[in-house]
Amino acid sequence: MILNISGRTDVVAFYVDWLMNRLEEGFVDVRNPFYPKSVSRINFCDVEAIIFCTKNPNPILKYLDRIKIPFVFQITCTPYGSDIELGIKDKKEIVESIIELSKRIGKEKVYLRYDPILINKKYTMEYHEKAFERLCTLLDGYVEHVIVSFVDEYKNVNRHKGKLDMKELTDEDFLELGKRLVSIASKYQMTMQTCYEKNDLTSVGFIQSACLTKELAYSLTGRSNFGKWKARDCGCVEMVDIGAYNTCGHYCRYCYANYDEKSVAINRKKHDVNSSLLIGYLEQDDIIKVRKK
Repeated sequence: MILNISGRTDVVAFYVDWLMNRLEEGFVDVRNPFYPKSVSRINFCDVEAIIFCTKNPNPILKYLDRIKIPFVFQITCTPYGSDIELGIKDKKEIVESIIELSKRIGKEKVYLRYDPILINKKYTMEYHEKAFERLCTLLDGYVEHVIVSFVDEYKNVNRHKGKLDMKELTDEDFLELGKRLVSIASKYQMTMQTCYEKNDLTSVGFIQSACLTKELAYSLTGRSNFGKWKARDCGCVEMVDIGAYNTCGHYCRYCYANYDEKSVAINRKKHDVNSSLLIGYLEQDDIIKVRKK
């Protein structure tokens, strides 16, 4: 079993003490977002690898030596201000954390995500070009692979359409921006791929790949018989997410996981670092099933 921590919220940035408590206890409970009375219990002895997805790895750095399960990091670093990413303040600290993480675990285990890309009057193609070059300069020698994606029209995106004021990109726009970004990345010996995008950018130098390939899963776990991830038809191997929707404090206007921002503050108040669940507690009528390998 491979855990995704997490596509539903930023556990590393906001709930890392809870996560370490769960690792110490040996199990974690995950409420099904579609059938709330159904709870999956995951025993960490059945977990073969962890994919940490975060916008801020700094809180987990002090705990790295306590994590005995093989892991890699996918870290999102984008050039937006507080008009787009309301809860992210210090990008310099995040870059410094990526560098420290790379030094400690090796750059082959640190994937940079420059996503999602949105284009508007402020965040133009030229803006992204300059921002991406600056980021690559700072991370030169510490990152060797970059994953990009473009904004999709999730509920939250549609709710903020006026504030985002996004330009609709043509096929030519995708190719032109892709060409500019891959040209920059190659100067710093970084390879690039897209994440679950319909636009094929291999013609301008992108790698055709998934974010969690069978090859990567094999290198982490030593086995190759992982099934395809049913949650998304993207080519990644199967993962289990232990997060919860509407709980992330970044408040990014393009996010799919925070689709009801009023609920985020309420849910975060229900978090108890000692609970087996990320949000709230087990209830008497919950149906708990142990998730097998």
